[in-house]
Amino acid sequence: MRSVVFEKPGPASVLHVIERDVPPVGAGEVRVRVAVAGVNPTDVGARAGRGTTDGTTAAVHVPGQDGAGVVDAVGEGVTGVAVGDRVWVWDAAWRRSEGTTQQYVVLPQRHVVALPDGVSFDVGAALGIPALTAHRALTSAADGPRRLAPGALAGRTVLVAGGAGAVGNAAIQLAKWAGATVLTTVAGPAKATLARAAGADVVIDYRAEDVVARVRESGRAPDVIVEVAAAHNMALDVEVVAEQGTIAIYTPGSGPLPVPAAKCMVKSVQLQFILTYVTTTEQKDAAVAAVTEAVADKALRVGADAGLPLTRFPLAEAAAAHQAVEKHTVGKVLIDIP
Repeated sequence: MRSVVFEKPGPASVLHVIERDVPPVGAGEVRVRVAVAGVNPTDVGARAGRGTTDGTTAAVHVPGQDGAGVVDAVGEGVTGVAVGDRVWVWDAAWRRSEGTTQQYVVLPQRHVVALPDGVSFDVGAALGIPALTAHRALTSAADGPRRLAPGALAGRTVLVAGGAGAVGNAAIQLAKWAGATVLTTVAGPAKATLARAAGADVVIDYRAEDVVARVRESGRAPDVIVEVAAAHNMALDVEVVAEQGTIAIYTPGSGPLPVPAAKCMVKSVQLQFILTYVTTTEQKDAAVAAVTEAVADKALRVGADAGLPLTRFPLAEAAAAHQAVEKHTVGKVLIDIP
């Protein structure tokens, strides 16, 4: 089989394609023939030697947490999953050296999830890191809900910072599916168009508008803020968040995090830091189940008409795919596996 690998962390040029044997499947494991792999900033960071890595001492490392494809083999003791099933996978390379940027990947059954009928591999490959992160952010408030479903956020307001990003897009779509009113901030008219396509009720161009004033004009103080740049936005977030509100931080941004403690105390604000890899088993299972349900309801989609344009690369150009993510290509970067 063909695998994209790197031996040592470095720039995108360290990625190259090698031929290897198809891996065997062990007890409790599922082998997936990967059709499409997603590329996330965390994949790029691991390859570059910063941020989250697979933590193994393997001679070669295959990047890629997310992907979708068809079950090729199942190990002893596996039930509920059969050869030929269409599936999506999550956290493939977390504490493992074998990610999704290859033709076959073997994973514990828990990491292999049925893809609802009629849902494309593109959707499946775009779910893992972005959608599971978004679900955790939207359910991180002390008073819940613990799992999203239609109506779970009814009567609540969510502010999504960076609504044109992959996590931001998923957060908008999941929050709307769960019944929330959704406000979002974006950089420029093109990204505003994408955020509206995702379903945001109020779209604020932070480069051209006063975000605090626009949020207040909406009459809806956010109960939850899904935050992509906390170091830059913290003062603003505390200013606009509702009393007893939650600021869910999944990317700290650059520089120190200036927390206005007195204002946080007066409002009884909850700061929740999010890293999808280390959520509890209960939290992860709830996220996987809810995301799969949203996909089946056609509430979580990809493509420009859903606010998440797709940029594709063949397996042989995985390095270019990583470079596209490093250059902050808008939308979702995918790799097609031949």
